Amino acid sequence: MDTQNPSAPSRAQSAVVGNPTRSRHHTGGVIHENTRHTTRFVVIGNHLTQHKELSLLAIGLGCHIQSLPTGAGADIKSLAARFPEGTTRIAAALRELEAHGYLRRERLRTPTGRIITRTVSCNQPGHRRRPADTNCPDPQPRPAQPRRAAQPRPRKALPAVPQPSRTAPALHQQATDLLTGLRRHDPRLLLSATDTEHLAPGVIAWLEREVTPTAVRHALTADLPDDPLRRPAALLAHRLTAQLPPPPPYRTPAGPPPVRHGLRTCDSCDRAFRAPETETHCRDCRPTAPRIR
Repeated sequence: MDTQNPSAPSRAQSAVVGNPTRSRHHTGGVIHENTRHTTRFVVIGNHLTQHKELSLLAIGLGCHIQSLPTGAGADIKSLAARFPEGTTRIAAALRELEAHGYLRRERLRTPTGRIITRTVSCNQPGHRRRPADTNCPDPQPRPAQPRRAAQPRPRKALPAVPQPSRTAPALHQQATDLLTGLRRHDPRLLLSATDTEHLAPGVIAWLEREVTPTAVRHALTADLPDDPLRRPAALLAHRLTAQLPPPPPYRTPAGPPPVRHGLRTCDSCDRAFRAPETETHCRDCRPTAPRIR
């Protein structure tokens, strides 16, 4: 008498026909539990979600941008405020999407002259269509304007320098020679004729204050910066003004030497005394004028 095994299947089980999602092999792969969406959904192609060259961040960012409503912010700052990845990683993901045709950024000028950036999301690269209306007017071609001749940029005026009290030709020539010779101490101090004419009064003001030309030259050339001098004349004008020494102390002008009269002999007492030639008597024998009462 045969004993039946109740745990054995009565017949071989076959795969359900017409269900391609059911695997014939018992593996640990993904199993989908899909529910049909009727609202708030977006259709995204597998060419994006299963792209072999895009990074996971770029794929997720591309899906997020395609799900955004028209006019929503899709710039780096807006996306960095929404996600924790940071601006550097988000910028790199946007460049990936641009390189593969899923994103296009255009710079437009509004009628008010403002520059805006329009982000165009392409759900099917290679099939370029007219972008959706974003309430941003299309850029209008600007009328052609005649080209203007390039004009030289006006040169900034040099700082003012101290002005001397007098302009003697000899002092002016000495100041000009001093400024012209500065290039021998430093080639960067090569001055033009206009700059030399502007700085010469400042050097004269130093010379008037009893400063020697050597001291003036040392004040202008000492401790110059190592960097290239863009405007050496402006630096020299600043030093002539900022380091101007005080005027020399006041000196009492020397008067004429005292007059020394020759020796005379008094006609009354025969004593010698010093007096002008018009005097014939000494102080003691000189007659005095009578008092008027």
